Amino acid sequence: MLARCRTRVYSNLPPKTCFYDLFTFLFYSEARKNLETMSSKPRNPASRATPRSPSLKERVSRSRHSERQVEGLHEDELTALVLRACLIARDAVFNVRDSLASGSRLAFLAIKDCEKELDQIERRIDEQLPEAITRVGETKARELLACLKFITDLERIGDLAYSAIMQLQSRREKLPPADRRALVDMSSLLCEMLEQVHQGFLTRRLSHARNILRLDPEVDRLCHALFQRHLAEPSAPGSNGAVSPQNFDILLAAQALERIGDHAKNLAEEIYALAEGRSLRHSAKSLNYS
Repeated sequence: MLARCRTRVYSNLPPKTCFYDLFTFLFYSEARKNLETMSSKPRNPASRATPRSPSLKERVSRSRHSERQVEGLHEDELTALVLRACLIARDAVFNVRDSLASGSRLAFLAIKDCEKELDQIERRIDEQLPEAITRVGETKARELLACLKFITDLERIGDLAYSAIMQLQSRREKLPPADRRALVDMSSLLCEMLEQVHQGFLTRRLSHARNILRLDPEVDRLCHALFQRHLAEPSAPGSNGAVSPQNFDILLAAQALERIGDHAKNLAEEIYALAEGRSLRHSAKSLNYS
């Protein structure tokens, strides 16, 4: 009977078609039985892979970890800004030397840009440091306070470098060779001192602070020699022994450079405080210059 039914159903179809349709019918019938068997079995709730919601303690721990990461980035950014400011101040003094030696107009413009950039960095640190220092421990707080002291002196160095070159830019007469040589020598020493400032803040080694303090007396000596030479020159009639106006700008420029050396000396003392954990300014101990 079954054979006759199959013959009636597929008698009008080609032999190959009958075979494939029969195979498809049997395959889907078997698949349907398997689905019915699986649906009739009781489901185990524990077998479902449902995500577990984190506990309150885990959420607080994750939040604190994220905050520490953000704080670390914030504090590292302030330190990176100070390192950048060290290089900018060094470049400003380097361009002072270049302008004095060659009269380069580009060097004068570079000094102006350095002064503006140091102002911007100081503003950023002033805005970000009060919030950052309230979230750190004692060691990191000392470093952030050092960042504030560093940028204060570095910004002032930028102002003094710009002031020194402005005094000489407004001068109509050429600089006397002896004065030019003295100012170039002062600028070279200051450039080396500021490079030591950068390395000292980066590595916290006392040797860099000693190098700064060793070079500072030489800057003072050059400045005082320049003053003595101009004060010893014969003054114009009726000037009552005062320095002639055409040389007064040279003395102002030399004084500005000498004050840059004083700020570099302050930074050497801050490097000592970072390395030793105590300030050198309020103690009788001084660094060995040798």
